[in-house]
Amino acid sequence: MHGSPHIVSDVMTHTVVAVGRDAPFKDIVNLMGQWKVSALPVLEGEGRVIGVVSEADLLPKEEFRDSDPDRFTQRARLTDLAKAGALTARELMSTPAVTVHPDATLAEAARVMAQRKVKRLPVVNDEGMLEGVVSRGDLLKVFLRTDDDIAEEVRHEVVAELFPAPVEPIEVKVSDGVVTLTGRIRDTAMVPVAARLVRAIEGVVDVECHLSSASALTGSR
Repeated sequence: MHGSPHIVSDVMTHTVVAVGRDAPFKDIVNLMGQWKVSALPVLEGEGRVIGVVSEADLLPKEEFRDSDPDRFTQRARLTDLAKAGALTARELMSTPAVTVHPDATLAEAARVMAQRKVKRLPVVNDEGMLEGVVSRGDLLKVFLRTDDDIAEEVRHEVVAELFPAPVEPIEVKVSDGVVTLTGRIRDTAMVPVAARLVRAIEGVVDVECHLSSASALTGSR
């Protein structure tokens, strides 16, 4: 994985289980258990995503199974009560589906998940056709990058660009995703820029900059 930022298509799951709008309740539950997923895209036609059925959409059937909700509950939770009586994906699904495009950055996908409070996003093309699914776990795959891989990208994408002629070679060390930059540079105003660019590289956990001013050191002698 080289050249941040990485995009959703780099980490998404291409083999996706989905259901049609007429899929029965029990089939949906069985598929979730079989595939160990918490939500299923709902498709129509040749694969256009029209909604998503999640565990949260299924739970009202159990919640209200043996209860008679009072008027306050009925008014406050009309949607949940309707889903408690739902029989098919058409009645259960949340629509329109919250989706993401394959060329979206991982940061963009993470923001959508956080804002919409979902664990998985269908990945769709410009026509709304399903291409895959990206989960929270998929977004965390970037932290599986090796330290050597991260160090190579830091040297190529940051150090070589910002400090093409350092006073002395800038040392890049990476340990468990924590990047340390050490050396002398001509302009320390670039240190915050370097830290920001390094932190933006996928897989970086933290940054420590030990970059000192060459002029300051020379003047102290």
